[in-house]
Amino acid sequence: MKDINITMYTKANCPNCVTAKLILDAAGLKYADVDIEVGERLGNLLKEFPDARQMPQIFINDQRVGGLAGLQKALGQLGVLV
Repeated sequence: MKDINITMYTKANCPNCVTAKLILDAAGLKYADVDIEVGERLGNLLKEFPDARQMPQIFINDQRVGGLAGLQKALGQLGVLV
């Protein structure tokens, strides 16, 4: 499988964030975990994606796939079994 670049914007006490991390870990995929509660990260994310109101927000190869359901759909399309 080709390299998959995954960035996940998360926050503390977020059940969907935990589930997304478990899915990626189980699939053996590495990801960058960006805590939106640090500095201006949330503000910067919302400037570019104003409709990103729920966490996690996940990007695969610089393409926003959305949250947990989007991650599962995207991984399925990439042929990654989860």
